[in-house]
Amino acid sequence: METHYIGSIIKIIKREFNVSDDVEITLETNPGTVNQKKLEEFKEEGINRISIGIQSFHDEELKFLTRIHNSASARKTVLETLEAGIENISIDLIFNLPGQTKEMWQTNLIRAVDLPIKHISAYSLILERGTILNKMVLDGKVKMQDNDYDADLYEITIDFLSKHGFAQYEVSNFTKPGYECRHNNAYWHYKDYFGFGPSAHSFVGGKRWWNYSSLKFYISSVNAKGNAVSGEEILTGEEKLEEYIMLALRSRGLLVNEFKEKFGEQWLTDHQDELSKLEKTGYLIANDNFIKFTNTGYAVCDEILANLL
Repeated sequence: METHYIGSIIKIIKREFNVSDDVEITLETNPGTVNQKKLEEFKEEGINRISIGIQSFHDEELKFLTRIHNSASARKTVLETLEAGIENISIDLIFNLPGQTKEMWQTNLIRAVDLPIKHISAYSLILERGTILNKMVLDGKVKMQDNDYDADLYEITIDFLSKHGFAQYEVSNFTKPGYECRHNNAYWHYKDYFGFGPSAHSFVGGKRWWNYSSLKFYISSVNAKGNAVSGEEILTGEEKLEEYIMLALRSRGLLVNEFKEKFGEQWLTDHQDELSKLEKTGYLIANDNFIKFTNTGYAVCDEILANLL
């Protein structure tokens, strides 16, 4: 997108909604698609946070991921972003790529923290149906590493980043103090949010709805009825409770008093034995104020949540 196009979207949002003076406006971009001049123009349009899809600082891994950039251009994009006057910089990294050694992953982390960034999102590689990678795995051309190895890389990530001043505030996200991603926190803290554009989801007052993914259908629907909603659901009390627990435990932890105000004490009472067992085995930290995953618990949080819920 050109800068003036994004600028026009921001102007419309500010015209139609009450927007805080210190609003955080994030733009996602990839190395090789922007330069310092364009980044300066984005800043002029109101962008004050940039999320850069670096994924790796190893050129061979970037080729495997079919990225158009290399390690040098990734570093250059970060430095140009800072030079453009945007200091709130986040980068994305992917671990457990086929053939990735622990040393290679640690090198990625070292190169990341050497850059002037405030936030890191570190994701494990996931196979998705219909992708080229998934077909290569099914055909035996690429071999994925096992879950234990994935967990080892994840624990390396948590330990390394915590030692370098990045606090973990969600399963996959690490930040310097004061730079937690605001819109992500809105999801994880179960707040209302609006989404605009194809495929966007919204959640307000316990009701969730989502837009058409096809741009053609999206535009036709907006022209015909003023919105592009393709489906919706109103959550039951049980669904709200389970989503709240899942999101809270994946992020800051479950605040006990807040939970009791919203849902009462029954769930905590019913699951007291399970929670105590998870605490004794080192997966949870729990007291009268909060329940939170340990680093070990984060590594297997999906399995734990599936059992709890």
